[in-house]
Amino acid sequence: MKSPVRISWILLAAGGLFLGANIARQLFGTPGTAVRPEDEITAERVVSVPGVDERVAGPEGPWVGGNGVIEPVDRETRVAGQVGGRVAAVLVKEGQKIEAGAVLVELEDATETANLAAASAGVEQAQAGLDRVLAGSRAEDIRAARADAAATRARAESSGSTAARYDGLARSDAVSADELDRARRQAEADLATREAAEARLASLVAGSRREEIVEARARLKVAEAQRDIAKAAKDARAIRAPIAAEVLQVRVRAGEYWSPGGDPVVVLGDTKRLRARIDVEERDIGKLRPGVAAKVRASAFPGLDFTGKVVEIGRRMGRKNVRTDDPVERNDTKVLEVVLDLDPTDKLVVGQRVMGYIDATP
Repeated sequence: MKSPVRISWILLAAGGLFLGANIARQLFGTPGTAVRPEDEITAERVVSVPGVDERVAGPEGPWVGGNGVIEPVDRETRVAGQVGGRVAAVLVKEGQKIEAGAVLVELEDATETANLAAASAGVEQAQAGLDRVLAGSRAEDIRAARADAAATRARAESSGSTAARYDGLARSDAVSADELDRARRQAEADLATREAAEARLASLVAGSRREEIVEARARLKVAEAQRDIAKAAKDARAIRAPIAAEVLQVRVRAGEYWSPGGDPVVVLGDTKRLRARIDVEERDIGKLRPGVAAKVRASAFPGLDFTGKVVEIGRRMGRKNVRTDDPVERNDTKVLEVVLDLDPTDKLVVGQRVMGYIDATP
């Protein structure tokens, strides 16, 4: 068995050897901060960073600059429909020039088409009734009038109860406001029809020729009103262009369901002339004047200036409309909107980011 003294000498010798090796490595080895060959290879690689804006060189001279965006001469028109439904057909495509009133999107309208046909037949029936009254009353007319009054009374009661039920459902959002409005209008029309039928019956029984004619004409007016309602409902299924413009974007496809309050179906813009909306920082607004020369530059067209002039200067400071991907850009600064009317060009497109420059010559 080894003695404690001998073990202590062995441990002390091992510790001395370990300490000496560390000192030798630090004195004669490679420093920890030395550049290794593999580090030099990594450093020579060029790493591209996507999403960083290309710098657009500014012009020399007294110019006020700011980021901007291209827009139509009257901004964009976001077209939507009055009622919702399944898209039956999209009749336009992006880039197409259309006239005011052109049909852009058609919604399915089988029910509305049938209602219009029934309402048109009602007009013909009412017209025939008026012609019959004008020709004179007969005993058969009285019997027919009684039956007609009973039928219209039943329809009025049915549509009235439907409107009352829809009114209750509307409070819990079970039916839409448009459906409730149609039910109310139908109840009003049926009530008017009932009143007209009862008036006609009363006039036939009393034998008053004047009242017969008045009642028959009232029936015709009611029928024409119902036809107009049905026609308006059918026309609402065709979404039309409110202005003559270019189709900038189509947001729906055939077979999709579209509902009011969501995205527009089509975005239009008058692109015969383009404008640029520029954000000018607060420190430069004292140099702005209406009507002065201006120009914009785009990174897509290096070395090319798109000329124009100042047509609008905002009257209220606000937040930036255009933000770049520059990491040093300040987004909390206040800006003033300045609109430039650009000379005709077919190179720029709506929504394109540009850099605007406004002549600030004293």
